[in-house]
Amino acid sequence: MSLAEALTTGDLTRLPSRRDEDWRWSDLRGLIRVAPPPSLAWEGDLPAGPFSALTAEEISVVNGRGPEALVIAPGETRTVALRFIAAPNGGGHLARFRIAVGEGATLTLLESHEGLGVDYLVETALAITLSEGARMERIMAASDAETGVSVSIADVALCARAQFSQTILTGGARRQRLETRVSHPGRQAQVRLDGIYELGARRHADITTAVTHEGAGGETSQLTKGVVSGQARGVFQGRIIVREGADQTDARMGHHALVLSDTAEVDAKPELEIYADDVACNHGNTIGALDAEALFYAQQRGLSEDEAKALLTQAFLNAVVDRIDHAGARDFARDWVSARLEARS
Repeated sequence: MSLAEALTTGDLTRLPSRRDEDWRWSDLRGLIRVAPPPSLAWEGDLPAGPFSALTAEEISVVNGRGPEALVIAPGETRTVALRFIAAPNGGGHLARFRIAVGEGATLTLLESHEGLGVDYLVETALAITLSEGARMERIMAASDAETGVSVSIADVALCARAQFSQTILTGGARRQRLETRVSHPGRQAQVRLDGIYELGARRHADITTAVTHEGAGGETSQLTKGVVSGQARGVFQGRIIVREGADQTDARMGHHALVLSDTAEVDAKPELEIYADDVACNHGNTIGALDAEALFYAQQRGLSEDEAKALLTQAFLNAVVDRIDHAGARDFARDWVSARLEARS
């Protein structure tokens, strides 16, 4: 069951539903009643991308049409903006893209998902491979339309000593799922999977990750934080699997969310499946309101209640921003958080 199957065949019974355990909080079959027509080719002008100030190298995939691969040669260092755009004509489409980072190469991928139209239905699939000693940092900014339905799936395969880092920034959509699946070889490879969701109104965002440690000596670190208000719904599902023989695995996962209204909702399911003995693995999950004592002390220092809430919320989310390696992307993420919170006030 998948959105891709439904879009390809037109058979909506192929959509994942709440009966599928991994989709129970992001049901598509109950949401989508009519298959959309195929998205049309777009020939109009496009606005500048969100990362245009950080790199001159830009790849655009519009309504599923455009380049299909990015190859980084061994030893090369590049910063690339990759734009997936749902242009203004509705409809449904698939986008497929392959990324290969050569041995010892470094890629900073500034990836944006831009909903310029309305009522679209999109699945984007990335296949990412990192050769031995390669490094990649993926910053993903998802700015889907309020009426859009979007699924993004990234499959990541690492070789020994590779480093893969990721930070997701999302404001949600009518229904949105951002999924990352990592095949971890151990062998001194390192993975960081982070995310921030800031949701209001009736928006929905689902950040789902699965990391499978296949060999000994690997590291995974995850930190996801979210803020929901209005009637929004945030979903976090994180699964770390440590296979038999994957000893000396160090895997840590944290998810923390602030719920700022009585009608907002956060659903979280962090999971560890461990089949090896000599490991250091843990996970943590908290969901609640702003700390009343911290809010009180901030107001005692002359801040209004709204100012104090904004300051504490920004500090809460910036704990994820501070983990971004690329300085320009880190500044972008900090500005993104500030803009989202200013729009809320």
